[in-house]
Amino acid sequence: MLQLAFVVMSRPLLIRPTLRATKHTLKICDSLYGKAHHKNGKANAFRHALWNIEICQGSFGVTKNVGKSIYWAKKITDLHEKMAPNAKLETAMDLHNNEIGRMLFMSIADRNESNFVDYIQKKVENAQLLTKVEDIENYKNELVYISD
Repeated sequence: MLQLAFVVMSRPLLIRPTLRATKHTLKICDSLYGKAHHKNGKANAFRHALWNIEICQGSFGVTKNVGKSIYWAKKITDLHEKMAPNAKLETAMDLHNNEIGRMLFMSIADRNESNFVDYIQKKVENAQLLTKVEDIENYKNELVYISD
């Protein structure tokens, strides 16, 4: 918890866009997937990628710097995963899908929201089933999921 407080205090201007991004991500995911995005399937992969894009976009409005926005999203989402009580495979999946979202932000930073939601949904269609943490290296550019 202390680590979270330190992160928040280190960049207070990024907190509001981060919270807004989180809320917006959940709203979109609830609309598209219902509660399924809280499980370990493709909907969860979508949520993690979208969340990172949303945080990057929101923080970019403050930082005006793609690299700083990506760094902030990584810092926040890595900390979230560190604090979450997940199994190793789930954590690896979430961290991987977060990274894919940040990579997508770099390639689709100039698109509007409906376009990147559609783009991630297309990526989800090709998401790969992950059964072992070691296998994640085989899917460097793909979203991954654990179960349907």
